[in-house]
Parts: sequence; structure tokens; C-alpha cells
Amino acid sequence: MALIRHPKDFFAGLLFIAFGIAALVIGSNYALGTAARMGPGYFPRILGILLICLGSALALRALKLNGPPVPAFKWRPLVIVLGSVTVFGMIVNYAGVALSTLFLIVASSAASHEFRWRESLVAGAALAALAVGVFVIGLKLQLPIWPAIF
Repeated sequence: MALIRHPKDFFAGLLFIAFGIAALVIGSNYALGTAARMGPGYFPRILGILLICLGSALALRALKLNGPPVPAFKWRPLVIVLGSVTVFGMIVNYAGVALSTLFLIVASSAASHEFRWRESLVAGAALAALAVGVFVIGLKLQLPIWPAIF
């Protein structure tokens, strides 16, 4: 590890490389096509190659530049965010898109040490309105906007 001077960038680069390799492996099952007539495997392969190049540049850069160490892993934010997304998925059909999205934003915001109720409620209301506009009105998904009791 003495060669790695910027561990955050190094591990981010390795993650990009891993996703790029995964995109290449998954995309190899689809027809490539040509640049003029792209097949379903064209975009995943190009994206995979770009991710590998970007990850390699980032990892190599981390060997030259100094940076802070990787901070200790924090379980609380991970559990709160994943839990709120899971609860959102379970209640969206019953509570409606508006209230479910509001809950999701406020609950996920609680994972931060900079959490403020007023800001979370305002952001939640704005994103709930956007979600209703995009998914229910725009895309015409068959989801209730409000709970059935309203």
C-alpha cells in the first residue's frame, strides 16, 4: 500500500474498471453491429471500454498524487438509505407516489449528520411533485398519487 498515495482515487478507479469489465462481459452476449447501424451490444461495450480507460487513468493518477486516507466505513447511513428505499417500494402502492416519495426523501436525509427537518420536507415536497409529474402524469404509470382514503 506504500505505492498508493491517494487511496480514495485508487479504489474508485478499481471500481470503475470492475464495472467496465462487467459491461464488456454482459455486452459480449449481444450483437455489436456497426457505428452506422448499432446493435444492442454496441453501447455496453463502448461504455465498458470508456469505464476501463477512466478507471485506469484514475488508479494510475492515485499512484502519483497525495491524498487523504479512506475513512472508516459507516453502517448507519447505508442502513438508513437502503431501509428507506425498501420501505418506499413496499408502501408506494398503498400510500401513493406523493407521500411515499416524501417519506423516502425525509428518511434518507436523516442518514446525514447535516439533517434538517425543514430542508428535508421542502426537498421531499418538490421531488414528490416531480415524481408525480414524471411517472404518473408523464409516463402514465398505474400508480396512485395519494392513498385510497383521500
